[in-house]
Amino acid sequence: MSASALSEAVTTQNIQPLFPDVDWQPVIDAIASADKILLTTHCNPDGDGIGSQQAMYDALIAMGKNVVMHNCDGVPRIYSFLKYTDQVTMGSWSADSQDADLVIALDCGAKGRLGMADSFYEGAQLINIDHHVSNKYFADINIVDARYCATGAMIFDMLIAMDIALTKFTASAIYAAVLTDTASFRLSNATAAVYRMAADLIDAGAEPWPISINIYESQPVAGLNILKSCLDTLELRDDNRSAWIHVTHDMYEKTGADVEDAEGLIDYARSIDGVEVAVFIRCDENHEHFWKVSFRGKTTADVGALAATLGGGGHKHAAGCSMRGSFEEVRSAVEMAVSQILG
Repeated sequence: MSASALSEAVTTQNIQPLFPDVDWQPVIDAIASADKILLTTHCNPDGDGIGSQQAMYDALIAMGKNVVMHNCDGVPRIYSFLKYTDQVTMGSWSADSQDADLVIALDCGAKGRLGMADSFYEGAQLINIDHHVSNKYFADINIVDARYCATGAMIFDMLIAMDIALTKFTASAIYAAVLTDTASFRLSNATAAVYRMAADLIDAGAEPWPISINIYESQPVAGLNILKSCLDTLELRDDNRSAWIHVTHDMYEKTGADVEDAEGLIDYARSIDGVEVAVFIRCDENHEHFWKVSFRGKTTADVGALAATLGGGGHKHAAGCSMRGSFEEVRSAVEMAVSQILG
């Protein structure tokens, strides 16, 4: 790191971690001994996965480490404002060309969700840093803690444990991760400690308004068109305690939208008064009869447990799964599971 960059960075010595009881030493030791580090996150990455990856990349290159970033899928457009997103490669990667001796998986609950063949990890130590309660503990070193609101918040604590100063960019990437995984600090996981962390990130240079504009207010017209089309599918079931919306291939084609434009649509369903569970079923853009199902809970309903019954996972108030079959078959199976959890 240059002298000017160091002068702009904020020391973490006087910053309090969210959870000081977490033992980061195994990760610190693995990073110290690694010659080349690869950072990755789950398929169809979200703000937490990308923000965590970007923040960790910035911190590690400041240490002088040899670091690369590679994901199965590309960086969503709304996160392209982050500094190093053009450094993220994507797609399948053969074992012959993957020469990192340390792979760090971020914000991923299961190895399969990384989208890589098992041969991808051969010869490398694997670290799993995640906050999903449904995590499968799939790595050599697992730092998994569902108390955290976001994996980005875990990176915040890790940097404090490593005594690495927060640059403006690191703080911005972590802020983006936390902002998106707390639904703009509206979910129950936005505790007082999370707000104090946000203040520390702002003190270090994160700018909430520009970050929010890039993530939430840079939508193409196609995004509004798919919103209108999707809301036309809205149905209330289970005595108006569940709200349902969906997106099909035809809807994408008619509106010119894509999967990125469909992000956040489920929040409209959850916002309805009296709704406890919101369900969003969307087609996979590339595979026929393959569906992504997202769940959002409002108060008492545990949608993480709901998703687990369908082979998925997540948090109490935000979860999802993938299913195969016709739309009618998937819808029927999900309806049964939702009705059971709502009693």
